Amino acid sequence: MTLSGMWRAAVLLLLTGCVCASVPEEPADRATPSDGYCSWITRAQPHGAGGRREGFSEFRLRVEGDPEHYQPGSTYRVTLYATNPAYFRGFTLIALKEGHNGDQEEDYAGNFQIIDEEDAQFMTNCPPAVTESTPRRRTRIQVFWIAPPSGSGCVLLKASIVQRKIISFQDEGSLTKRMCEKEPQYGETTDKPLLDCCACGTAKYRVTFYGNWSEKLHPKDYPRRANHWSALIGASHSKNYILWEYGGYVSEGVKQVAELGSPVKMEEEIRQKGDEVLTVIKMKAQWPAWQPLNVRAAPSAEFSVDRTRHLMSFLTMLGPSPDWNVGLSSEDLCTKECGWVQKVVQDLIPWDAGTDNGVTYESPNKPTTPQEKIRPLTSLDHPQSPFYDPEGGAITPVARVVVERIARKGEQCNIVPDNVDDIVADIAQEEKEEDDTPETCIYSNWSPWSACSSSTCEKGKRMRQRMLKAQLDLSVPCPHTQDFEPCMGPGCSDEDASTCMMSEWITWSPCSMSCGAGVRSRERYVKQFPDDGFACTHSTEETEPCTVNDDCSPSSCLVTEWGEWDACSATCGLGMKRRERMVKMPPSDGSICGAEVVEVERCMMPECHTIPCLLSPWSDWSDCSVTCGKGTRIRQRMLKSPVELGECKEELEQMEKCMLPECPMDCVMSEWSEWSECSKSCGKGHLIRSRMITLEPQFGGDLCPETTQRKTCKIKKCNQGGLNSDERKRRKEDRKKRRNKQGREESADELAGCKMKPWSAWIDCTKLCGGGIQERLMTAKKRYKNAQVTSCKDRKEIRACNVHPC
Repeated sequence: MTLSGMWRAAVLLLLTGCVCASVPEEPADRATPSDGYCSWITRAQPHGAGGRREGFSEFRLRVEGDPEHYQPGSTYRVTLYATNPAYFRGFTLIALKEGHNGDQEEDYAGNFQIIDEEDAQFMTNCPPAVTESTPRRRTRIQVFWIAPPSGSGCVLLKASIVQRKIISFQDEGSLTKRMCEKEPQYGETTDKPLLDCCACGTAKYRVTFYGNWSEKLHPKDYPRRANHWSALIGASHSKNYILWEYGGYVSEGVKQVAELGSPVKMEEEIRQKGDEVLTVIKMKAQWPAWQPLNVRAAPSAEFSVDRTRHLMSFLTMLGPSPDWNVGLSSEDLCTKECGWVQKVVQDLIPWDAGTDNGVTYESPNKPTTPQEKIRPLTSLDHPQSPFYDPEGGAITPVARVVVERIARKGEQCNIVPDNVDDIVADIAQEEKEEDDTPETCIYSNWSPWSACSSSTCEKGKRMRQRMLKAQLDLSVPCPHTQDFEPCMGPGCSDEDASTCMMSEWITWSPCSMSCGAGVRSRERYVKQFPDDGFACTHSTEETEPCTVNDDCSPSSCLVTEWGEWDACSATCGLGMKRRERMVKMPPSDGSICGAEVVEVERCMMPECHTIPCLLSPWSDWSDCSVTCGKGTRIRQRMLKSPVELGECKEELEQMEKCMLPECPMDCVMSEWSEWSECSKSCGKGHLIRSRMITLEPQFGGDLCPETTQRKTCKIKKCNQGGLNSDERKRRKEDRKKRRNKQGREESADELAGCKMKPWSAWIDCTKLCGGGIQERLMTAKKRYKNAQVTSCKDRKEIRACNVHPC
């Protein structure tokens, strides 16, 4: 058997709860795939002398967040790892329904998704199982597991380990993870949308969004200046329309919300769905992302559902971010008892829209190509992520959404009321209507009260209506179908406060004095405003005296009164302000004064929705404008805020210089000189001309061409005169002597009325090899009065040099 075959045999023999001491050649009695789906994995028996190792904990199987329950359809990151210095070479992962042995495909729960194909693959002969791609030394692998649908019960995630070539281990404690389906509370939403809703009538809900994304809860790289939630957009809709879902691709509308925080395209897409949508859900953007609830109430919106459009979805962008959002997808508000869910409370973690590759809040735009599917962010996505946790812990929720039923309309067909509050409400309604309504008149329920006709404190009226459905006895008249009662504008009624729902008081603040008597305060907020729109009159803050350290001597100190508060650090939205006081007298015992001398508190300026400059992060720098040498490059950003908010004077484009490798520079030559005189006075000779190199080639430029050129010349044919060689040699020497003598005489005084200087020395050769030239000069030293101008010109001689090849 080959080495890879031994590894495959080792992995396939790993079983739930077994420890194999050796993995020899594939045993004949091992079950084969034909024995029943993948059961041959779980029924394999240990071979060799080794037994089970109880308490062995070098290897662990962990589900991100360590949950005890799973949400049907949710995605979880599963990690199999070895503690230092242990390692493993192969592994097997399976997910079995509790109490099943793997004989059938239905015994396996959920689906695995491969993260890195170099680490893991699906087993060829058992598709639900995941095993290693290649046997190699490793300390950690990760895969995604998608939880099974509702009704699957408890699930056992099991891992088997191949540690060495022939040794395999498995430990029930650390390599088995048991997770059970999250049981819905009575009256809560179902885990998975029902295919059909059996509820009757309609229901009205209020959805409230509590943003918890703050620097205190999420301190890493928190964007202090521009943090916000975009405008929330959603709808109540039918099962035939999906706004967004995990594992799906975003629409253009969702993309614009995710990247730009703009709900315009998303609302257009929703309204195009026609009868598939009952209510469009909208809330305004929140700047900044978090404020105390006594400063800014949590935003809310109301919507309705009916039998065909009983699902609710929404999303809002976490800004600034690459493409991160929170929201609910197809939340079913219809119960199995044919009623309407009373309340849904859901903590939200951000999800990635799959359109941008950024890993931090303010990463530059990097489109994801090709587009990826929607997935929840995890704490192990990237070390630079603000949610990164090397231990793989759960992400702290950034928001909470509360969906509460506030009214039901029409006949309700569920037999059992949803909770005690509904029973009390039904009884109260029957008692109120008992005297007015004859038994022979069948009415629908009263509608909610309309808004008051008066917006001031003067008396007005409000109205409600009901519909006469049947009159069993025509001789008995049925009362009116409209009801009126007096009312006043918001804030004018003494009974308004009784309809407010307040939160519990938060804990008391520290005492204002570090020694002696002071005051402390606590706060609460309005959880639910009156249905009729009146204001709440309950107090949201209270104070009480407090005393710290009654004996303030001798370690006490005397301080001045507090000074005035400084201006708020923010021009809009939430900021900070401070004030100071001085120590007038330190403690007499020489200790340090414990009184606070600086006090800081939050301050709230007008909301920032008039800021005209909401900008996207800078894009990457463009390519340099040149291919070599010095050039420029630019980067840009986009204006996200609507132009209606005013002119934005921030720059949208920046330019900087850039430098690439120097451009090639070719050789530059001077012009050719004049041709020299012929080198012979008779017969064949040659002429020479030359030119100079004014710029040597640089950075790979073209090389320099020749600097010297020759051509032949023939003055006249030499007269041989029948002289023998000796005679010719003698005459040649005589001519040479005469020329030298003439030169000396001319240089002395006799050059046509000019006195010349001696010849200069020859200058250096222009080339070291391949043929260069040399020059020397003779210049006039003195000109006589009768000298001709042409006879006193400077003279120049040129000769060839270094003619040997290079």
